[in-house]
Amino acid sequence: MRFLPWLLATLVLAGCATPQPRPGTDDVAFIVVRHAEKTTAGSDPGLSAAGRERADSLARSLADADLVAIYTTDFRRTRDTLAPTATAQRLPVTIYDADEPATALATRLKAVHRKGTVLVAGHSNTVPDIVAALCNCEVAAMTEAEFDRVSTVRIDARGRARLDTGRY
Repeated sequence: MRFLPWLLATLVLAGCATPQPRPGTDDVAFIVVRHAEKTTAGSDPGLSAAGRERADSLARSLADADLVAIYTTDFRRTRDTLAPTATAQRLPVTIYDADEPATALATRLKAVHRKGTVLVAGHSNTVPDIVAALCNCEVAAMTEAEFDRVSTVRIDARGRARLDTGRY
């Protein structure tokens, strides 16, 4: 009997808790990555052996993702990074201009994609700005040696954005 007040208090407090929103069918997610490791040859280098393995790793990590679109710049290293994912997901790759301002690209992506998951590849000097424009938040700079950051911006039906950053 002496536990009854504690039990009632716990139930009352639990009833007041705000539930965490779960991703729903009206949400959109933008997964933004930098191209994988590149060779040093030429003005438009392809991927190194480590880069090809990273591209394959990205495709494996997204195997269960229900992607609706894939965007990349028209550089060989970005196209090659997303090629395994595009092949596995049977999706065409849309090319965007690497010099397009991040705010313009983010505005266009959000206007075109209101549901589903969209994969975007960029460069060390563009990825942080693209992510920041998508989530309207601060994003850490990316060094030339960083190839494994994956940023996921989830935007719910009310337009609220949440950024999750990880490694792959």
